[in-house]
Formats: sequence, structure tokens, C-alpha cells
Amino acid sequence: MNEKELLKGNIAIAKAALNCGCKCYFGYPITPQTEIGEFLSGEMQKRKLAYVCAESEIAAINMALGAASTGAKVMTSSSSCAVSLMQEAISYASSDELPIVIVNVMRAGPGQGYIFPSQGDYNQATIGGGNGDYKTIVLSPSSVQECVDLTYKAFYLAQKYRTPVILLADGMLGQMAEPASITENPYPEIDNSSWILDGAKSRPAREIHSLEPSQNKLNRHIIELYKKYTTIEQNECDWEEYNCDDIEVLITAFGTMARHAKALCNHYRKKGIKMGLFRPKTLYPFPYKRLNELSQKVNVVIDIEMNMGQMLKDVRLAVLSNAKVSFIGKPTGDMLREEEMVDASKNVLKEYYANI
Repeated sequence: MNEKELLKGNIAIAKAALNCGCKCYFGYPITPQTEIGEFLSGEMQKRKLAYVCAESEIAAINMALGAASTGAKVMTSSSSCAVSLMQEAISYASSDELPIVIVNVMRAGPGQGYIFPSQGDYNQATIGGGNGDYKTIVLSPSSVQECVDLTYKAFYLAQKYRTPVILLADGMLGQMAEPASITENPYPEIDNSSWILDGAKSRPAREIHSLEPSQNKLNRHIIELYKKYTTIEQNECDWEEYNCDDIEVLITAFGTMARHAKALCNHYRKKGIKMGLFRPKTLYPFPYKRLNELSQKVNVVIDIEMNMGQMLKDVRLAVLSNAKVSFIGKPTGDMLREEEMVDASKNVLKEYYANI
């Protein structure tokens, strides 16, 4: 049994990356994720691995593209406004089918914002700001232990599907500490020998590029990418259900906010209202099918986020006309507390419960 240690979320991510074979890290400091690069700057040098504190976020992500093309396991990390600078390269990596792990420890925005916790980058991660038709896998941890577990999964899925994977945490999770185990990486290694650029000594030359002057070839390439995304959607959806066996009211939330939402469920359970929580662990692919199934059992779904309703559109697409969908949100700062959620939810629930 692995011993637990008291770890910040940022350090847990860094340790897990090393433990599952990350060979290259490129980054630039920005709060609240700076400890990832700080920790790796010492550990990777000790292990004679490639660590570069780049001159900018744009430089870091493009270095990651180059290293990934050689077959190395590669990670970069940043936060919010700085991840915005990486969007062009994320589009390139998606088209080039390069396996890169991108960690975003969210801070408040828009613009430069500040270092307050927020979940304001849901749209940036799941829709993306780069050009063209592409998608990236997005994983959302809710605990420091999941920072470890989903870092392992991020590297595995990136290699398995040859695609960028975003690990989307928030500033609170990156900075808070709780017991966690750096377990063994549970995922198998992926053979990448068929596509990496390692010198054409005894094989035909290969190219990795996204520029394609042929309209027909570009169309075929994008269609093949979307076949891959369909496979991802069919096989990689992941979620947590909390007290959903007998639900009357369903809460949806992701990341750290979902932990607070469990307190709301417990509050109403004590009052005899059967409330449960649905938390997507994969924001892309979003678990539409399972959320739709659960929504058929309830009259109302309440989406709770630390933003102004970015996951709300996916919740509505999943629920359709099965139930009424309401929203409780706060854009940034201290996470919504139990008392705030109770007060806000009373206005929704009084339509269904007389003595709320």
C-alpha cells in the first residue's frame, strides 16, 4: 500500500509527471501554477531530463511540439491568460497529432485578472481558441489525489490518441495541500515507433506538418481527426456520481466546486430531499449520455460553477427537455460556501418543496 504524503496539487502533478516518464518540461512562471516548474527544475536536472524555463509561454508550447515529435513524453504548464498565448500551437499540435500534456491551473479573468481561484477557462479548454476544426481531451481533477491519477491518465491518453490533453485544475486545487499517494502509473506504454521523427536511417523519411496545400488531402485529414474524436467520445467519458441512486434533485459541478456541492447534497438529504451530484471528470468528452439518463429521474437540475455558466450549455444539451435546468454561479474569489448555495437553491426548490 502506497504511503500518503501531504502534497499541494501543483507538486502532486509534478511528481506524477515524473513518475509516469515525463522526459521534457517547458514552461514559464505564472501564479498559481509556478510550483510545478519550480519543483521540476530541480528534479529533472538531477535525473538528467530536459527542463527549460522558456522566454515566454509561446516559446514553451512550441518547444513542446518539437520534443513531442521525437516521441518523448512532454508536458507544459501555465495559467489562464498565459494559456491563451498557447492556443495557436495547440491547434498545430492537434493537426500534427502530437501527444502533449498541458496543465492549466486556472486563475481569475478575463484578461490578466488576478490569482483568485476561478473556473473561468472551461470554454477555453473545451472549445479552444485556436483556428480550425479540432478538439482536445480535457480532464478535471477534484482532489490532490486526482491530480496524481489524472496526470497519469493525461499522459496515457495523449500517447494513445496522439493528441494534446489538457489537465484543467483551479488555483485552489493547485495551492491547497491534502494527503495523497504517488502510486505506480497504472497505464501501459504506447508504441510510438511508427510515427516519431528519430532519423531515417533504415526507413523511408517521415514528415509531421499541418500545412496542406491540397484541398482534398486537407479534407481527408480533418475527417480522419474527427473519426478519432468519435472514438474518444465513445470510449473515454468519465464521471463521478454522488448519492444518485434515488435522486429527486440533481446537482452538476466540476473540479473543486464539486466538493463544495457535496455539502449542499448532504444538507438537503438531512431535510429529506434526495439530492445527488453528477461530476464530469472528462470535460471533453463530456458525458452527455449518462447525464441525460440521470436527468430523466428528476424535475430539476442545478448547475453550480465558479464562473458565469460555462459548463451550463453542455448540461442543457445533455438534459434537453427532461428537467428544468437552473444555475448558481460566482465568477471568482472564495469558492461558493454551503450557506451561499443553500440560500440560492431555495429559490429554485421552493417550486417543488413547500417547506424548503
